[in-house]
Amino acid sequence: MSSQNLESLLHAAGNPVEMLRNSQIGAYVYPVVPAEYSNWRDEQRAWRDSCVLFDQSHHMVEVYVKGPDALKMLSHLAINSFANFPVNRAKQFVPCSYDGFVIGDGILFHLEQNNLVFVGRAPSANWILFHAKTGGYDVTTEVSDRSPMRPGGKAVTRKMYRFQIQGPNAHKVIDKLNGSPVGEVKFFHMDVIKIAGRDVRCLRHGMAGAPGLEIWGPYEEGEEIRAAIVEAGKEFGLTQVGSRAYATNTLESGWIPSPLPAVYTGAKMKAYREWLPATGYEGTGSLGGSFHSSNIEDYYLTPYELGYGPFVKFDHDFIGREALEKIAGKPHRRKVTFAWNADDVAKAFRSILNPGEMHYKYMDFPLFNYTSASYDKVSNAGKSVGLSMFAGYSYNERSALSLGVVDPDIAVGNEVVLTWGEAGGGSKKSTVERHNQIDIRAIVSPVPYGKVAREAYAQGWRTGKAEL
Repeated sequence: MSSQNLESLLHAAGNPVEMLRNSQIGAYVYPVVPAEYSNWRDEQRAWRDSCVLFDQSHHMVEVYVKGPDALKMLSHLAINSFANFPVNRAKQFVPCSYDGFVIGDGILFHLEQNNLVFVGRAPSANWILFHAKTGGYDVTTEVSDRSPMRPGGKAVTRKMYRFQIQGPNAHKVIDKLNGSPVGEVKFFHMDVIKIAGRDVRCLRHGMAGAPGLEIWGPYEEGEEIRAAIVEAGKEFGLTQVGSRAYATNTLESGWIPSPLPAVYTGAKMKAYREWLPATGYEGTGSLGGSFHSSNIEDYYLTPYELGYGPFVKFDHDFIGREALEKIAGKPHRRKVTFAWNADDVAKAFRSILNPGEMHYKYMDFPLFNYTSASYDKVSNAGKSVGLSMFAGYSYNERSALSLGVVDPDIAVGNEVVLTWGEAGGGSKKSTVERHNQIDIRAIVSPVPYGKVAREAYAQGWRTGKAEL
């Protein structure tokens, strides 16, 4: 008899680490959007040099929350303050477990009074839905789930299209679309612009480092809006970005997308595990990398480690508050970029060209991740000092980069050793071929890594300097 929920699945599996390390679901896929519109090198280059169009319509879950208790419930789930969160604002939404470990994150849009939408990955969306259905709140929810990884030729529909126009020429494209200059839209504020004669809601954002707008509207209007953007952007070098390059923009801008959701342990989390289906993200997601502990809690991270420390506000009651108050003033591991040694990367990649030899773990350019949640061991002088959690290649920087966390005493500029590949020839994941491990030297570097992103982002957005 198959397991009916995550709790029974975990009991049957025995050890959640081994269950997730050998999951057959593979890497997190960005569905529907073409892999490349031109080539991923030029697509990466365009967000630094001209302008890009990101299509975010398919890979994220949207949860619409309406009702008198909408803000009350969402505030109770988030480390962020809701003291100044009026209509037409957005904020990064970060929920934690009762023990103060991050479940996930995403963007929360305050669309109208008592009407909000969360946009992000499944772990945070599921946490919101659980409390909406079981917490006694006066709210209703509507879910527009992410598009299927393999549509199988069937038509794909969503509630909304969701695009981003980003890059140094973004404002020129936006002004042309609008038919007149768009006034200053403050960071994470919303407004309305005109595209193809339609009123289109927008959010000032900046995923690629340079400022731009995220826009959304009814899915059936998406291709009309896309065509208008592409036409308006021709004279400004606008480039559509495919799914291969899209995920790598965070290597330059500094957001760690997929920490393992901290839901697999804890007595207070049991009711949630019993609510979650065995076949959901939490039960089927994959875990991989050279860091391997039999204790699933060694993979959990706090908001302070992920750069969300400044978001933690003890001005409201929220799940995880008591645990975070106990560690708030203590030293924490911190988020950094690792710049990988070019010779070591070349050695690892070249090994696949040696017939008859066991090669090192394959690196699939431009995104190296081969699992839902990646955890590679980082060491210094033989001592474990951190984790590498999201890896790939930046054509703009001409460097292999990864995002991760290091101990407080590891300084920017220090050289560390990152172990690439899994021990014992690799796990049983479908994305893992038999391979050897290799140690790759890396320089601990700032986050965001890209100079434009470091200087252009609003204080606090991915830099960890102020509340959002």
